[in-house]
Amino acid sequence: MGAAKQALRATVSRGPDVSMADSGLDRALPARLAAGRKVLPIVEGAVLIAALILPLVLQDYLTVFATRVIILALFALSFDLVWGYAGILSFGQALFFGSAGYGVALMARDLNITSIFLVLPAGTLIGLTTSLLLGGFLLLGRHPSSVIFVALGTLTGSYAADRLARGWYYLGGQNGIPSIPSMSLGSYDITEGPVYYYFALGTLVVVYLLCRFLVRSQFGLALAGLRENEQRIAFFGYKAQHLKAIVFAVGGTIAGLAGSLYAFHEGFVWPNMVGVVISTQVVLYVLFGGSGTLIGAVIGTVIIEGVSFWLSDNYRDIWPILLGVLLLLVILFRPLGLISYVLGERERVGSFGAGPKEKRNAAP
Repeated sequence: MGAAKQALRATVSRGPDVSMADSGLDRALPARLAAGRKVLPIVEGAVLIAALILPLVLQDYLTVFATRVIILALFALSFDLVWGYAGILSFGQALFFGSAGYGVALMARDLNITSIFLVLPAGTLIGLTTSLLLGGFLLLGRHPSSVIFVALGTLTGSYAADRLARGWYYLGGQNGIPSIPSMSLGSYDITEGPVYYYFALGTLVVVYLLCRFLVRSQFGLALAGLRENEQRIAFFGYKAQHLKAIVFAVGGTIAGLAGSLYAFHEGFVWPNMVGVVISTQVVLYVLFGGSGTLIGAVIGTVIIEGVSFWLSDNYRDIWPILLGVLLLLVILFRPLGLISYVLGERERVGSFGAGPKEKRNAAP
């Protein structure tokens, strides 16, 4: 097994294209990598500091908007984990997001359950269960699933859930479920504002750290190899489809948590929450910021939502066109997202095992 791990590390380090190393270009990278490994923590720290001080300088209505952005960033994190690290193009990520939102809304409306210790675990469990069922169907068949099959399968699931929600009177039909009571912590109601903002931010930070630990673990090493070259991973004895199903379920769980927070923050749920619009929206967040980095999903969400807010306020008639042109330009000229301006490809993949210095010291 130790030999397989060493070979896997070599796969992740070299990537699917070995011609770069053979041509001599790879020998020019170590010096730049040594300086670049500290870039990611700096970016993460800067984003966290900015998020912590934001409510202190924003007006109340902007704090409410910023809370919504934080929750959507958590949702984007779930998609980046699925697509950026496992290569699963889930065009139906909103299915888990919206299903959890509807679930906690029904608990609040019909059962009068709003306790944070019940609704958030319930929403998370709904996201996990839904993603397990859909992931098992799409990924665990007799033959390996293609990228197109999974993309269309998740898209179909999201579209079907949207049509179901619009036609089911119990779920409110087109109007959704309005006037959801506030989430409560004992006798205290957690309402929109600074308290909800910092609670959502704390949730995002905890989930982000857990995801960072996951993608830097042995499991993350297998995911990195899966993303770089799935055939080699299968050759080493890993069950690629099982790995995909696991990370798909983890992504659905995070999306369920985000959907629960979103439902109580907005105070209502509606069919678009499970539909293809938000599913496409989260793809744009990750594309814009940079996939496979985690922090890129957060940055992409913040920038797109912030620019959309500013454009809609100043250019009300043409702001969707302006936003679309901006997204196209970034995707065209920076396919790896805005984070690629400061983050190299090798740091995005990550480093595992002993570095060059440790290997030299360990050599006889």
